[in-house]
Amino acid sequence: LQWLMYPLILGGAVYSLLYVPQRSWYSWVINSLVNGVYCFGFLFMTPQLFLNYRLKSVAHLPWRAFMYKAFNTFIDDVFAFIIVMPTAHRLACFRDDIIFVIYLYQRWLYPVDKARVNEYGQVFDETETENAVEEKKEQ
Repeated sequence: LQWLMYPLILGGAVYSLLYVPQRSWYSWVINSLVNGVYCFGFLFMTPQLFLNYRLKSVAHLPWRAFMYKAFNTFIDDVFAFIIVMPTAHRLACFRDDIIFVIYLYQRWLYPVDKARVNEYGQVFDETETENAVEEKKEQ
């Protein structure tokens, strides 16, 4: 994915330099770097989506962390409508919404496996874990 993003960012910077009027070189450099940060910010949000898809579960995304993401997305949207800001930053706020909607869809689609051990070594449904252990012993 990085082999696709680097040329796109570089191409966007060159296009901006040639066809978009800039106030100065400094303005062009800052604008190009900000667009790169927005692009890679989107990429840093997607690994959780791939992880959910591959495991077909959202058990590794704790409810508290999910609510934090929801609250953060809501605040970003409110300020994107209220505060005057550059269009690129406003679009970056709305790309967070796309990722959040996909998170919601995955939360609805994939069940939470209560028998899976979480990152703290805790299991929420002991009966399913005990049944799995007994089945392994019988084999």
